[in-house]
Amino acid sequence: MTRAILALAAFLLVSPVLARECMQASWYGTESGNRTATGDYFDGSSLTAAMPSRKHLGHRYRVTFKGRSVVVRINDIGPAKRTGRGIDLSRAAAARIGLIAPGHGRVCIERV
Repeated sequence: MTRAILALAAFLLVSPVLARECMQASWYGTESGNRTATGDYFDGSSLTAAMPSRKHLGHRYRVTFKGRSVVVRINDIGPAKRTGRGIDLSRAAAARIGLIAPGHGRVCIERV
C-alpha cells in the first residue's frame, strides 16, 4: 500500500466523524439575543447547541433521542462539566427530537 492509503486508513480508524457517543442532554432557549462563543447571537429557534469544549465549535453533529434525530451546529460553550450533561440543545433542536417535555435525556451524537 502507498503511504497516502495508509494515512487515510489511519485517519478513518481514529476519526471522530465515525464515532458515536451517548451522553446526557438538556435544552435552553430563554437567552435569545446573547452572544455565543462563536460571536453569533443566540436564537432559540435555530438548530444549534452548546458543548463543554472549544474543540467542537463550528462542527455539526447529528443528535438522536428515542429514534428521532436532528443535525445541529455547535456555536457555544456549555454545559459545565459538573452538571453531568454533555450537550445543551436550542429549544428548536430539542423540539425536533421530543426533548422539550422531559427537559433532559440520554442522546447519542455523531459528527457529520
